[in-house]
Amino acid sequence: MTGTIVKDYTGKVVLITGGTKGIGLATGLAFARHGAQVYLTHRWGSADEDEIRARFAELGAPAPVILEADASRDKETKALIQRIRSEHDAIEVFVSNVCVVQRGQGVDAHSKRALTKSLDYSAWPFVGYLQQIKAAFGRYPKYALAMSSDGPDTHYPAYDYVAVAKAVLETFVRYMNTHIADAGEDCCVNALRTRQVVTESYRQIFGDEVQDLAAGFPEFACTVEEVGDAALALCSGLFDALSGQVIMLDRGAAFADNVATLGPRVPALLGAGAGKDR
Repeated sequence: MTGTIVKDYTGKVVLITGGTKGIGLATGLAFARHGAQVYLTHRWGSADEDEIRARFAELGAPAPVILEADASRDKETKALIQRIRSEHDAIEVFVSNVCVVQRGQGVDAHSKRALTKSLDYSAWPFVGYLQQIKAAFGRYPKYALAMSSDGPDTHYPAYDYVAVAKAVLETFVRYMNTHIADAGEDCCVNALRTRQVVTESYRQIFGDEVQDLAAGFPEFACTVEEVGDAALALCSGLFDALSGQVIMLDRGAAFADNVATLGPRVPALLGAGAGKDR
């Protein structure tokens, strides 16, 4: 974000789970440009730490603290928060960006175990981390932001478990906002929906056919840098009155969404129409 930022993050702690790639990393870089001390978590062996530090150094930003932590395990969450507590008095921003889901392969292949795993990684950590932050620091962060996508509103091939996990995540956002406000705490809680952002997770979820179709409509895609800037804006005092809301970052992707959904059927549809007058 190149314009004036209301909030100065110099010396303030920003914790981003799933922060070493894609949207998480772009968000960390956005805050670091404004002085934040960024903590990034990742799963074992999933980050090139030297490369990440180099990107922060290129900005002249404080070096990030990169930590391994499994977001689905409460003990590791507690240890991570206690590590931060040993060095800082507060966490100013918490961004929940972890998304680990099983690909949906149709109704017959759905399983309770896959659903539970998706929720454990992609929904529950938003609540679990906030609980641990409150316990360790005696207060919640000033800003708590959950990275979502389309929730249940739009469906694509292989998107089943993502849709469910994000729907639950967005419910947690509204739930936590209400209860934190009732407790008199000063914490802005939001979800940021993003659409058609091509990341590693996007590629894992969607097959080549859908990706090729979406690539034909690049004007509808958001970049990870735009998502990072939007997250920074939501945590900079510009939208505090919208606490408890799900905010959409979109470039009119509904058209591309429809194409992605219909994509596998297009060849058959075209074949059925072959030979007819046009």
